[in-house]
Amino acid sequence: MKKLASIVVIFLTFVFSSNAQENGWKGPSVDFKHGKLQISENKRFLVFADGTPFFYLGDTGWELFHRLNKVETEKYLENRRAKGFTVIQAVALAELDGLNSPNAEGEKPLINNDPTKPNEKYFAHVDWVIKKAEEKGIFIGLLPTWGDKWNKKWGQGPEIFTPENAKEYGIFLGNRYKNSPNIIWILGGDRPVETDLHKQIIRQMAVGLREGDGANHLISFHPTGGNGSSSSFHNEDWLDFNMRQNGHSLSYTERYHKTADDYNLSPVKPVIDSEPIYEDHPINFDPDKNGHSVAADVRRPLYWNLFSGACGHTYGHHSVWQMWAPERKPVNRPLMPWYEAIDQPGAAQMVYGRKLMQSRPYLIRIPDNSIIVTDNVPTSVPGAGAYQFVATRDLDGTYAMVYVPVGRKFSVHLDVIKGKDVNAWWYNPRNGSAKLIGKFSNTGTKEFISPEPGESSDWILVLDDAAKKYKAPGL
Repeated sequence: MKKLASIVVIFLTFVFSSNAQENGWKGPSVDFKHGKLQISENKRFLVFADGTPFFYLGDTGWELFHRLNKVETEKYLENRRAKGFTVIQAVALAELDGLNSPNAEGEKPLINNDPTKPNEKYFAHVDWVIKKAEEKGIFIGLLPTWGDKWNKKWGQGPEIFTPENAKEYGIFLGNRYKNSPNIIWILGGDRPVETDLHKQIIRQMAVGLREGDGANHLISFHPTGGNGSSSSFHNEDWLDFNMRQNGHSLSYTERYHKTADDYNLSPVKPVIDSEPIYEDHPINFDPDKNGHSVAADVRRPLYWNLFSGACGHTYGHHSVWQMWAPERKPVNRPLMPWYEAIDQPGAAQMVYGRKLMQSRPYLIRIPDNSIIVTDNVPTSVPGAGAYQFVATRDLDGTYAMVYVPVGRKFSVHLDVIKGKDVNAWWYNPRNGSAKLIGKFSNTGTKEFISPEPGESSDWILVLDDAAKKYKAPGL
């Protein structure tokens, strides 16, 4: 009896060993010793110079440079390191009156709002933040400016950029951070490209960055809501990978299917959703009608995007992006101060997507919803809107995954796995645990229903070639 009990304990330890929430992420989030960040050979992913895959797990800390002092910055960055984030997206010329409202040290970024006259004291603080992030193994997705500084459209502005001073400002930033290993440049800043002048400003800023940093860092573009960088700049050489802002909706069929559209563009470029719905954000910007989002609402875009071919994902929290605290004017009814919001459940759950993807062959992963039995009718895939099922696999047929956002019966084609036997697992995106379901022949189809089904209890079905002897998903 004691022997049987020991076997049960060992089995349960194996089954649930991928639960990392209790201890957090150990050590730096990223090892910069792998070299410069670049695009993978197949143009789908981000990798380091030595070929090591890089998983872009971002957080929108847009007002980081502008609103937090050094003590607060340390608190925020350490929290994100411990939760496994690899990128913080932050803005040098911030959205919330970033030109005229001083940072936490009393400094404005520019002299007389002139992009050719940066304030050294302000950028010394930016230097400190970037270096602190490097120490923790975190990239800074650095936006030179928010979009209202080149297309006010809405917000505070003012518009200060021309193609000429945009290039000079780009050279300044590029040269200043050319030797920082943890920089990813992100142009744009949530404003539409509506005129040729707007395009020229962005292009010249990119030219300046390249000239200043010697092409040491990747460049992308953060677009306005519901759009992607591909619509304006896909064919431009300076755009290394596409970004989308699928935005603050809950529906796959309204917004998130567009990640797959960008994945399928030619020429091939990696794609990432750099702003999906934030946790505790007013759904579709209408809190009275729709309420605020919850953790389940931010988990779904994580897996929708990844399984649609994205090279990573960005999380956001409505209080954190604006670094809201009670003494500040709130934007669109945040629910809590930023220093409480950093520990909301959705933030801690993002790392389980990273761990899942990194636990299987990474650079040959492709989207493939045909894994799910649909009777040859696309609309017959279980779920729709907020409950859309999506699937991914590797090119070699050694594993496949199905994201199951809601408890509903569905069937899969087992022959997607090339080995004769298939190990099936349930992976829990709320705590990173994995449970072995059983072993099946790779023939025909099989019906599944997730454990503990419910509207907020999403799961991932993982199918493995048993001969590969992969560890539990997430390990």
